[in-house]
Order: sequence, then structure tokens, then C-alpha cells
Amino acid sequence: MYIEFLISHTGGFMKNQTSRRNFLQGGAAAAATAFTIVKPQSVRGSAANSQISVGLIGAGNRGSYDASIVHADPRARVTAICDRFPDQFDQAKKTIKVDDVKTYTDFEQLLASPDIDAVFIAPPPFEHPRMLEAAIQAKKHIYCEKPAGVDVPGCQRVIDASKKADKTKTISFGYQQRSGPEYLEAYKRIQNGDLGELCTARASWIANDPFTRRPYADPVVEKLRNWFCYKDYSGDIIVEQDCHNLDALHWFLGGLPLRAVGRGTAKVRKTFEILDNISVVYEWPNNMLVNFEANQLTPKGYSKIGEEYTGTKGTILVSRTRMTHYDGTAKPFDMPTKRDITMDHIEAFLARIVNDNPENVVERSALSTCIAILGRTAAYTGREATWKGDIGIAV
Repeated sequence: MYIEFLISHTGGFMKNQTSRRNFLQGGAAAAATAFTIVKPQSVRGSAANSQISVGLIGAGNRGSYDASIVHADPRARVTAICDRFPDQFDQAKKTIKVDDVKTYTDFEQLLASPDIDAVFIAPPPFEHPRMLEAAIQAKKHIYCEKPAGVDVPGCQRVIDASKKADKTKTISFGYQQRSGPEYLEAYKRIQNGDLGELCTARASWIANDPFTRRPYADPVVEKLRNWFCYKDYSGDIIVEQDCHNLDALHWFLGGLPLRAVGRGTAKVRKTFEILDNISVVYEWPNNMLVNFEANQLTPKGYSKIGEEYTGTKGTILVSRTRMTHYDGTAKPFDMPTKRDITMDHIEAFLARIVNDNPENVVERSALSTCIAILGRTAAYTGREATWKGDIGIAV
């Protein structure tokens, strides 16, 4: 697998530098042998030693929320938490609802523990490639939050690491739309031809600012704890957040876009190193044009998040809250979401471990991230950005 972006009419390649600053203080790399869990049919949560032992790396809001879903599942329990900043531990324990848990400030020490069967990786996105690679080497089951990385070298790194992964281990990413009942129903309808010939698509993430910047005396700590504000740590809004939309497009449209053009600005958050609004037009094969727009400056009270697919026989709108199919009749089919689809996705991850049905989705997840990077490249440069290299993948 080889990934590059070519900026049309410039004669040069996009060069994004992967940050290697340490988010978590890492010690010497330690070889780890995964603890052998009991046979799947014995895992029912009736005893501590029959549950999947899970370690959390990155004890911020998202990681703690993910871990709380895990710990509430009778098939698993959170037994370890890791974060560079120990003041994160108390709040993480409250969110997860766990007291008896080991704590680490070195993620490699957590990975070296033979008692850990699976890990959830949820630090700032620039650390995902390094930590995912280490977790693969430690032979753990892995749930890594999106995105796969913040630049092309990071995405290439996780793809290369995934090719060496233990085939008995499940490696999942936090692209939870892939498990959402409404998304699965929408995908099935499109595959069944219910929309006729698919003609165009749109996607959006219009919402308020999700991040509050806080002051810290140490400039290194300030940047790490306000990672969202910095493009080399977060990847900017289209990579850190909007990659959800682009993974859904990757899935529903059955492949990768050919090129992108776009623009983005910072209208409100002028002290951040990232955009607060962006618009991109992607072109998929067969002259399929997809409009994507996002902002993080809309006042609370309004949001527009999801995707829209239009064919010759109808339109489907799908999001985290509902799926609506307009088929030309007086009353469209409407399917509201019953719960946060993150729960569906994490439960699917645990089920694969319990049922000994491993899946490795690193490559497709990295390429979904690269679709976001392609759009970011177009917006940053103001020029058409296209793929170059072998980027094929079956989805």
C-alpha cells in the first residue's frame, strides 16, 4: 500500500509532517504476550476471570465514555487506565463507574501487562499511529478512536502495521456509523436498488464549537491539553470530526473519490491553528459529485449532521438520529434512532472477541481518514487535489 496526494498544477506533493511529540511518557518498548481469554461460550460476565479485560489509553472525555459502555457490558470489564496526566484518572473512574482499576502514565507498561486482553486507544489523534502500532505488536484486540492519523505518513504507518497483525485479533476503529441500525438499513436499501441509479450525494457536519480552550503555564502542556486547537495534533476539523461523514461516503459509494476542490476559513476562532468552517466538492467515479460542508461556529440550537443520497427513484437521509427514505409517496419511511450508535459499535467489537470472529478494518479506516486529508489538502491549498498511487481497497 502506497499513498500520496498530488496537488494538481503545482508540480509538488503535499508534505504534512507527522508530529512525534510524546503525549504519553513512553518507557522502553516491552514485548507483550496477550492473555488467553476463556473460550467464547464461557464468557457471560458471571465471574471476573470470564470477562474480557480491557485497558483504556487516553482517559479524556471520549475515551472515558467509550470505556463506560465497555464496563457496563457483562462480557467485559475495564481493569486499567492510562494517561500522561494523572489528574484525568478521578474523572475517568467516575465516568466509567469503576474503582478497582490499575493506573498508568506509560502506555507501553499497560500494553506489556499479560492481564489485558483488549485496549481502547483514545489519545489526541496524532498519537493514534504510534499507539496502534504498539498495540498490534503487543497482540491485543484493539478499538482505536478515529481518525487513523492526522497525515498521510501516519495513515501509511497504521496500514503497514496492520499487515503484521495477529489474525486472531479484532482491530476496530470508532467509525460507529458502520454498526448503526439506521445506517445498515439505509445501505441495504441502496444496495437493493430502492433509489434506482444513484446520482449524487451530500454530507454535512454543521454544529457548535465542541471544544473549550483552557490556559496552562507550561507551553508544552498547553498544546497537549488543548490539542484540538492545533492542526498537527488534531488534523483540523475535517480530519478529527468530519471523517465520520467521509467514512460513511466511502462505505455507501463503494470506494474512493478521484479528486477534491475546496475552501475553508477561520471566521470566529482566529486564535486556533485550525479552520472553523469548510466546504469541499469531491468527485467519485462515474461523475458522481458529492458536496460536503462543515462548521463549528453555529450557535447552539441548530445542527445538521449526516448524509444524503439521491437516485432516480428517491432520496435517503441518514444520520445518528434517524433514517428517512423519500420514495415519491405521500408519506416517507422514517426510522428514528433508539440509542447512541456508539453502543452498537462497541457491542459489535466485543461480540467479535467473544465469538472468535476477528476482523481487521485498519486499511479501510485509514483510507477513510485519507479522504478527509484529501479534502483538507484542497481547502488549504486552494487547488484541486487528487490521489496518486495504489489506493485500492475492498469495502
